[in-house]
Amino acid sequence: MADEKIPQNADPEKESASAELVQDVVPAQLLKHAHDADEALKAIGSYEGQVIEIDEATSRRLLRKIDWNLMPLLCVIYGLNYLDKTTLSYASVMGIKKDIHLKGDDYQWLGSMFYFGYLAWEYPTNRLLQRLPLAKWSSFNIIMWGAVLCCMAAVDNYSGALAVRFFLGIFEAAVTPGFVLFTSQWYTKQEQGTRTGIWFSFNGFAQIFGGLIAYGIAKGTRLHGSAIAPWKIIFLVTGLLTVAIGVIFLLVMPDNQMNARWLSKEDRVLAIERIRINEQGVGNKHWKLYQFKECLLDPMTWAFAFYAICSDIPNGGISNFFSQLIVSFGYTPEQSLLYGTPGGAVEVVTLIVCGWLGDRYGHRILISMSGLIVSILGMILIVALPLSNNSGRLGGYYLTQASPTAFVALLSLISTNVAGYTKKTTVAAIYMMFYCAGNIIGPQTFRPKDAPRYVPAEITIICCWGACLGDLALIYLYYRWQNKKKAAFRAQPHYVKLENQEWLDLTDGENPEFSYRL
Repeated sequence: MADEKIPQNADPEKESASAELVQDVVPAQLLKHAHDADEALKAIGSYEGQVIEIDEATSRRLLRKIDWNLMPLLCVIYGLNYLDKTTLSYASVMGIKKDIHLKGDDYQWLGSMFYFGYLAWEYPTNRLLQRLPLAKWSSFNIIMWGAVLCCMAAVDNYSGALAVRFFLGIFEAAVTPGFVLFTSQWYTKQEQGTRTGIWFSFNGFAQIFGGLIAYGIAKGTRLHGSAIAPWKIIFLVTGLLTVAIGVIFLLVMPDNQMNARWLSKEDRVLAIERIRINEQGVGNKHWKLYQFKECLLDPMTWAFAFYAICSDIPNGGISNFFSQLIVSFGYTPEQSLLYGTPGGAVEVVTLIVCGWLGDRYGHRILISMSGLIVSILGMILIVALPLSNNSGRLGGYYLTQASPTAFVALLSLISTNVAGYTKKTTVAAIYMMFYCAGNIIGPQTFRPKDAPRYVPAEITIICCWGACLGDLALIYLYYRWQNKKKAAFRAQPHYVKLENQEWLDLTDGENPEFSYRL
């Protein structure tokens, strides 16, 4: 049945009959695409004919080693990724608007320009993530985005700030899709939701850390003065920190299991073998047209894209305007830097809890919807409560910080539910391109004429999150239907699984063995 394998060296007298049987029970398209295998197959090639088995104790030992060597770096870098994007929000209440002569909707366009760079470079950088060594290309981009962020401290006009923001977007475009690939390389499907939730939750830690740093700089310079403007200091501190961590990432992070210096030769093979159940390998550097076409024709690609744009219109507005939004609740600019930090704690807790529960109970999508529902309630509080109720509206803002749960769940499902390396990188690129589009639109909803309440922007956010809930329900139902279809196919009489089918770089659509996580 599903565990049977086609012998590599068939008896010549039976070859014709065997080929005929394979054609009956294995899709012709699968056989056609099985010749260009994943890098994982090369790694285990020297063990051909041997049975590689991993017991539970060995698997746990490897998982601990992988976690300790990968997760700290992924978490810190992803936190810096968010911190570097939101330094503009801190700078907005620290004097940058006056110093570089912003007027009208200039600030909104500064917020959006980052995502124009991100959007323009997203697909090319995903191709390079596939073609080049994953850790090396990621490291280059991390170091460069830190250097570019430092340049923000040198700008003295609007056009210079626009240029820096554009290039910052270019270099940050590789981070999220690259981290999705790292997660799919190293972790089983059962583990990926939790790990994605953990490294993404460092956005929340960054919000706490960044708010405290910005508050300390703002208060320190007000009391004691400084040689340069306080907003310039925040850009230099975060930029130089990013460069330093990027160099560490370059020296420590492996491209995949095969060049992980902290694993023995035997453990490298075992680390690959433990992800065999994913029905996808660790990478294939060849771009495959059929996988690209399948990506464009897969309805889930566009369901994910729709979610990305709908969820990131709110994100683009809130991430660039949260400091000003808190000021609109009746607090001072300095207080806004400090009072924004608990929102980061809400994000950390909801992401980690929803990620763990999603993997524990096998329902990432449904559990992640809870964060969106909480966020909608929070935004309703901001809209409905009077301006005089500062604490109630601030509490509503904190609740909105649960909104990333579903975005992260879908990000983890790109890692888990999309197979075929060309297809995976293309889906990730499209998802992040629509993410950019949402973040470009988002700041434009916060119009200066709507201050201090910004009611049109807040109503737009509620509508977007409502549409996201419907989209998530459709994704969940579609994946359930596909799993039933695949199970029915595998239940056919004489169904045969190709040898090492897991390592053949097949797409999720063409591989009958592939099952979707919900």
